[in-house]
Amino acid sequence: MSKAKNTVKTNAMRVLDAQKISYEVKLYSDEIHSAEGVAEIFGIPAAQVFKTLVVMPESGKGRPLLVVVPGDHEIELKVLGQQAEVGEKKLRMATQREAESLTGLLVGGISALALLQKGFRVFIDYSAISLEQMYVNGGQRGINLKLSPADFIKVSGAIPVTTHRA
Repeated sequence: MSKAKNTVKTNAMRVLDAQKISYEVKLYSDEIHSAEGVAEIFGIPAAQVFKTLVVMPESGKGRPLLVVVPGDHEIELKVLGQQAEVGEKKLRMATQREAESLTGLLVGGISALALLQKGFRVFIDYSAISLEQMYVNGGQRGINLKLSPADFIKVSGAIPVTTHRA
């Protein structure tokens, strides 16, 4: 349950509340558009702030993916595509317009937790598993949710994969 008072309830929060998952709401200026910027505001390593990126199968036939990666990493599409769980060899990043159109959320506010009913396949970088707590977008710019990676994976159905070379 949320530990913050007087906060807008987002769909991501409603999902966590319904599953009785403990989380903490962390607010920041919605003018910050990077995980690194959020990490700096919170005084934590960027590796704990995860961004949700929309990735498209280049074939145009598969469903878009939501890929949750640490703020200090970029997705290497070739590495991601080599993961058997992904099932797509050739991938590309969605444009901002595509990402916003597909999710109904603004870039900088895309949350896998807010999109569970939309049929996206959700993947998370393996590095999350080793963390005690992670920060993910709460479904709106300026709101992050602090929760355990195990709870995020349980609720979102995210599949851990390698998203970049070590």
